[in-house]
Amino acid sequence: MDLDAYVGAHLAEWRRLEELTRRRQLSGPESDELVERYQQVATHLSVVRTSAPDAGVIAYLSTLLSRARNRASGTRTGTWSGVRRFFLERFPAALYRLRWWWLGTLVANVAVTGAMIAWLLGHPAVEQSLLSPADVDQLVNHDFEDYYSNYAASHFAAQVWVNNAWVTGLCIALGVLGLPVIYLLFQNIANLAIIGSIMIRHDHGAHFFGLILPHGLLELTAVFVAGGTGLRLFWSWVEPGALTRTQSLAREGRTAGTVALGLVAVLLVSGIIEAFVTPSPLPTWARIGIGLVAESVFFAYVFVLGRNAFLRGQTGDLDAALLEDRVATQP
Repeated sequence: MDLDAYVGAHLAEWRRLEELTRRRQLSGPESDELVERYQQVATHLSVVRTSAPDAGVIAYLSTLLSRARNRASGTRTGTWSGVRRFFLERFPAALYRLRWWWLGTLVANVAVTGAMIAWLLGHPAVEQSLLSPADVDQLVNHDFEDYYSNYAASHFAAQVWVNNAWVTGLCIALGVLGLPVIYLLFQNIANLAIIGSIMIRHDHGAHFFGLILPHGLLELTAVFVAGGTGLRLFWSWVEPGALTRTQSLAREGRTAGTVALGLVAVLLVSGIIEAFVTPSPLPTWARIGIGLVAESVFFAYVFVLGRNAFLRGQTGDLDAALLEDRVATQP
């Protein structure tokens, strides 16, 4: 196709649509014309993309169509209903659609952590090479528990929230590369396994689990969700399926953004539990019970609310109205 000739033939129509988008008020016939020309120009954009892709023309038409769509449907503004839809539909649907990725990540990490603790317990020389007896005594009798009460609860909650959000953000942001996600997850569970084995060896196993489980159940689940989402992002360009690699990566990238935003709220809850429940004088069974309730609520959120939203067509991706215009054309 001769792009110059095509542009020359339709430039007047594009200019007319641009003029309509710039008018402060439209009459009834002009509004109808706006919709009609929007459809025409969307078709023109599809033809250019297919037959003579030119970055400048594509960018111009995409911008023009975006303005026309906003003018036709009205300016979108953030509302509480949008927040409600995000947390009741889009976010849980994304978690449900990606469930096998993060559940697999969760099971694998728990299994590896258990295996590492068992191995470290069977090889006490490793502990001796990592910490001196004085360091071990300090960790077991002071540092591990003091970590949860050294700061004011509100400040500690904010610190934990920011740190965990950073870790989960890295897992998702680096997911496209694959291996960095595995490295981050391994670092996380290796530290947990080393401390756990030391506490258990020195008869503080109950103390260790009593402090880790109240907040750790939900916190680690959020980290594993981020890890699984990152690995799915990596796999989206390795095996794109029926989509092109670019389309597959874009779709999973948008879904990963949904998950990252939603996990901020999940980690806020785990941070509050870690700051206010973990170091509290409540009996161990009560603190662990709160952690189990929080974890159960999260799984119900995914497998009840998320499943229902997924069955209604939600995937965690952006709404179709917010994506670029795609109009089918006859060959």
